Amino acid sequence: MRPFRYEHAADRAQALQLANGPREATASAHITAPIQYLAGGTTLIDLMKLDVMRPEVLVDINALAGQHGAIRADASGLHLGALARMADAADDLVVRRDYPMIAQSLELAASPQLRNMASLGGNVLQRTRCNYFRDPSWTACNKRHPGSGCAAMDGVNRKLAVLGASDHCIANYPGDFGVALAALGATVDIEGAGGRRVLAFEDLHRLPGDTPHIETNLKPGELITGFTVPAGPWTRRSLYLKIRDRQSYEFALTSAAVALDVEGGVVREARIGLGGLAAKPWRSHEAEAALKGRPLDEAAAHAAADAALAKAAGHGEATFKIELGRRTLVRALLQAHAMEV
Repeated sequence: MRPFRYEHAADRAQALQLANGPREATASAHITAPIQYLAGGTTLIDLMKLDVMRPEVLVDINALAGQHGAIRADASGLHLGALARMADAADDLVVRRDYPMIAQSLELAASPQLRNMASLGGNVLQRTRCNYFRDPSWTACNKRHPGSGCAAMDGVNRKLAVLGASDHCIANYPGDFGVALAALGATVDIEGAGGRRVLAFEDLHRLPGDTPHIETNLKPGELITGFTVPAGPWTRRSLYLKIRDRQSYEFALTSAAVALDVEGGVVREARIGLGGLAAKPWRSHEAEAALKGRPLDEAAAHAAADAALAKAAGHGEATFKIELGRRTLVRALLQAHAMEV
């Protein structure tokens, strides 16, 4: 690990002041910025040890939990502070009852120890687990060194993306919670030197295109302060299904976040997200449209799955994930339909 300076922010104003130093404006993307926020540190510290991220300054924002760590629900929806810990949100009784998809996406992630440390804001910004990204001895990685190539294209790529990838990068997004937020149409609250702004969670992460090193639409120095999941008749009939190589402490090969509003056996509305398969947290509007107004039977579930994966493209070992993704979504839809709410 390289030397760095540690700063402790007492409040949001001080955090923004510390993170918006004179060098920050020249950073090409927030993930390469020389000043980084530190909350749980469960991703950032790992990447610093691997010499993948090399911040010069860490700004500890844990004191902001009083401002931005609350979990509450009201008629408008579920409000999650970015400094809330994963374990606290997963164990919240209202979240478990009214937004089970959110609770399950958190509960199925990482280990209990990591969930106790990791913040919700940090969790959505975790970076890919692609071996070539996380090992600096591989020089060809466009995420680390723009223009150097993508070693994963012809390498070990079994777990990588089949949706949203590009000729420059086939890395996948590894998280679970972010997939649930995308599916449920959440928004994200952001504070920066220019003030507060609200962004659709679907727009927080960027597809790789020809700039895979720019992973989000955050500006350098901006801070995520919270998330809002809109209330809706589909939130209680929701689940997160995660398929992985082993049953615990493992990232998804495929996952499906499904929420349904069903009346008389007919789908009035659906919210569908896919994980493990895509370059970013993925919402499938195509699958949602395929279900709307139809009775949810096995044929309808298969039609939705076909729509969701219609544009998937496999690379080498990852090709099997296309069919696995279809089967995962079919299973999740039928399980959600059978829920008693």
